[in-house]
Amino acid sequence: MDQYTLEDARQHLDKLISDAQHGKTVVIINDDQGVQLVPVSPVRKARRAGSARGLIKLAADFDKPLSDFDEYME
Repeated sequence: MDQYTLEDARQHLDKLISDAQHGKTVVIINDDQGVQLVPVSPVRKARRAGSARGLIKLAADFDKPLSDFDEYME
């Protein structure tokens, strides 16, 4: 685990971020309190309703009972 003062962290921020992304524990000390840098998962783009419009087609007989179930439908 590497510890840096706030001033050192400002000077070497690119290296500290790279180290954290590669699994190394990086702690920044400020006023006797430590803060740990950790990588986070990428932010996914929000889904939008209707974005697949026109891409999905249903057969005309989509809701017609299947012949495999005729014996159960009696």
